[in-house]
This record gives sequence, C-alpha cells and structure tokens, in this order.
Amino acid sequence: MVVGDPTDELVEEIRSHGVQIVPVPGGSSLDETACSHLVSVAIEHFGHIDSAVMFSGNIVTGPFVHSTIDHLRRVVSGCLEAPYHFLRALTPLMADQGSGQILVITSAAGARPTPDAPLYSAVRAGATMLVKNVAAEVASHGVQVNAVGTNFMDFPGFLSATGATDPAIRARIEARVPMRRLGTMEEFAAFCMVFLDGSSRFTTGQFVAYAGGWA
Repeated sequence: MVVGDPTDELVEEIRSHGVQIVPVPGGSSLDETACSHLVSVAIEHFGHIDSAVMFSGNIVTGPFVHSTIDHLRRVVSGCLEAPYHFLRALTPLMADQGSGQILVITSAAGARPTPDAPLYSAVRAGATMLVKNVAAEVASHGVQVNAVGTNFMDFPGFLSATGATDPAIRARIEARVPMRRLGTMEEFAAFCMVFLDGSSRFTTGQFVAYAGGWA
C-alpha cells in the first residue's frame, strides 16, 4: 500500500494487519508532481497498481453575490485540479495493464444546490462529471472509475469547516440530515471498499451520495 502523508499512528495500524505500507511525504498535496510521484513509488515497490483512492477539497462558503474570482480559483484548485492530476497520473498506466479500480471522493454538495456554498457545490459537480467522462473513456480497457460524494460526516475537516465541534451547532446540523446524525468514517470506509477490493468489477462511471439521505 502506498499512502501520501500518513500519520505515524496510521502506518502502525496498517502494519499491524500484516500489510506492507510505503509512506510518501508530500503525496497528499495531489498536485501534478505529487500524483506522478505516488504512481512511480507504487510501480517501483510493487510493479503494478490494483486500485487507488483519493480525496481533496477546499471549502469556500458564502453567498455567490459576495464571491470573488479568487474564491473560485481556490475551490477549483482543491476540488477539480487535484482529481484531474490523480486521474491523469493513473489512467494511462491502468489502461496499459488492462485493469484497475479508481475511486474519487467528491462531495454530495455536487449533487444538489447547496445554500451558502455555491462555488463549492458547482466545482464538486464538475469533478463528479470528470469522473464519469474518464470512466467512459477507459472502460474498454478494464479500468473502473467511480465517485462517492460525502456530506455530514463526523470527520475533522467537516467539523471544523461547519463549526460542528460546538455541540449546539452540531445538533442543528444533524437536524438537517434525514437520518438525524453524522456519518462515521468506519462505515464510510466499509462502503467504499466494494469500489476498491476487486470484488465488484462491473460498475463504472457511477456517483453515489453518502450523506444520510440528504442527496
């Protein structure tokens, strides 16, 4: 397993399961150089890549009428360019080897208009459509490309961006979720595995919202 910028705790956890892990410092930046380096490290150590998953995102909130072009560029950099670089680094290799599974974590905000996050919602929708287009292009080569979009997750990035570290704010946010709670990372990981573990090879170009019924 090749992982960009894992914590020491994550490295030890993975190794405790008998899995060989190769940490890649700077790999989580997901710019063109980092993505190419992740692929190179994987080939150097293992000779091929069976599956790959990425997540990224810069959240910019606020009404559209108060936005600036710099806000848009920031969202595009984190939410569209990063998936582009990841897909661009992986798909030629997987197409050549005739197999591979790629999962891109986008956002459920890209599946419906999202109050107070119009730029984020629009760009996330663009990333999801990029996944669908790439999937159609490489399907005949045996490569699967899918997307899962989250919202309302009990995850540090979501909690800090929304203020849900405050119990009162968290309660108000959970009231907006049809299932009336935040999703856990453990159940999300279990959901994503079917797109990565080789057990289901006949699904590609799909987007699934993982947001407790919100989208």
